[in-house]
Amino acid sequence: MAHPIRTIIADEEPATREMLRMLLCSEPGLEVIEECQSGAETMAAIRSLKPDLLLLGIQMPDCDGFQVLSGIFPEDMPIVILTSPDDRHAMRAFEARAFDFLVTPFDENRLRTAVERVRVERLHLRDRSLTHQLLHLLAEAKRPVSDQRLAVKVEGRVLLLELDQIEWIQADGNYVRIKTETASYTLREGISRIQRRLDPKRFVRIHRSIIVNVRRIRELQPCNSGEYMVVLKDGKELSCSRGYRASLRQLFAAR
Repeated sequence: MAHPIRTIIADEEPATREMLRMLLCSEPGLEVIEECQSGAETMAAIRSLKPDLLLLGIQMPDCDGFQVLSGIFPEDMPIVILTSPDDRHAMRAFEARAFDFLVTPFDENRLRTAVERVRVERLHLRDRSLTHQLLHLLAEAKRPVSDQRLAVKVEGRVLLLELDQIEWIQADGNYVRIKTETASYTLREGISRIQRRLDPKRFVRIHRSIIVNVRRIRELQPCNSGEYMVVLKDGKELSCSRGYRASLRQLFAAR
């Protein structure tokens, strides 16, 4: 289940805050966690609550909305929708990198459209974050010790494969194919059993039939379906299905 969009409403006018709260209450997956009536209150709430979305009135009693924006630390910056009764502020709002601009009194359909855009933007932000985390993980990866090997039985022989040589593993019915730098081996074994024998910090399942060596990944290419195309260093492309993106996140969280 997706996390709710944690929202702060900031405006000097109580009537405006009340109207926004009433309109936003009908939006599924959105939670108003705080209301502020001044710039100082707003900046303090952002630092302590770390909201996903800020609806910020430009007119504030102690400073205007643009000054509030300039006072937010980059790491604390939520998605910001600026609001004002004067549409002449729209150009400056976008120059200040506000995500959207709404004119008061609010049009319910226009507000709903803005919230839907916020939902899409959050998905894009999560995808970009996942990509950056993966690249950081690859940059910091250390070389494995020499005795980290996987024993596999092939045609009556037992081979000890260096884990770092394994590029990817793919299931095919009751068999799995292990692709290394120089060869390919087919084993009669389930992919889940193979996965349990691998280092979970170095190998991640990206599809119900595919396991990949994280150190072999060159880039992720987002697809419109919410999936990724995982591109390996040798140019091989593997599909990362939507249901297994959590496996990548768990890998990053363990770092």
